[in-house]
Amino acid sequence: MTGRAPHEAKRPVSAVLAGPYGHPFHPMLVTVPIGAWVASMVFDVASRFASDPGFLAEGSKWLIAIGVLGALAAAMVGFLDLLAIPAGTPAFRTGLLHMGLNLVVTAAYAAGFLWRRADEAAGAVAPGPLLLSAGGLALLAVSGYLGGKLAYRYGVRVADEATQAGGFRR
Repeated sequence: MTGRAPHEAKRPVSAVLAGPYGHPFHPMLVTVPIGAWVASMVFDVASRFASDPGFLAEGSKWLIAIGVLGALAAAMVGFLDLLAIPAGTPAFRTGLLHMGLNLVVTAAYAAGFLWRRADEAAGAVAPGPLLLSAGGLALLAVSGYLGGKLAYRYGVRVADEATQAGGFRR
């Protein structure tokens, strides 16, 4: 692999679709599903202790839906970022694993949403959907670690050091 490979992974395939150099859209968009799914877990757990849990279960279901839609948007631009990474590199393999885990997580949450829609009980969130969400969050944490590795260790879509130096001039 040439010294050119890290530079290639810093440039967007399409600045309009994936974000300009040094400022990708993917990390901004992932905050939607992460926030929605963490909040849904809070609602799930709270529904187990509330005297009137129906509104928490309903809120959790719709937070999951928002997270799935946000994940699909993040996946589209994340895929463009993956295309910028030279194939056959450790960074590319990490990106594939990151993408695969995120697809599994999104599918699990989509299934959890459908499961909850089919169960119209107004009570607390049932153990099955709650455990599915907990498992989804655990996988999401692993995937987030890999995303951090892509950005902070491999520098994917991160501006090079010469560009970064501008932020430290006096």
